Amino acid sequence: MTSQTSRHGRGPEGRFVARVLVYPRAEVLDPQGRAIEDALGRIGFDGVRRIRAGKSFEVALEAADERQATEAVDRMCRQLLANPIVEDYTVEWVSE
Repeated sequence: MTSQTSRHGRGPEGRFVARVLVYPRAEVLDPQGRAIEDALGRIGFDGVRRIRAGKSFEVALEAADERQATEAVDRMCRQLLANPIVEDYTVEWVSE
């Protein structure tokens, strides 16, 4: 599942920068997030109700246009950066 902002982080000469955020799907157990949540409670952060642990990637790429950049990053996510069976991802375009 992707959610992409409409504004692309476009740099000079067809360079784009995307930040990809990957998290376990809501219906999938997140043992790492749960362990962090428990640890925070043990050290006095009692107000924390939920932690989801994920990963972040910053991808700088060259593309002819925004459509090509979007398609390339989406393919990267589906083929390597995220496991579509158990993870969701979002793409944010940032300034270089």
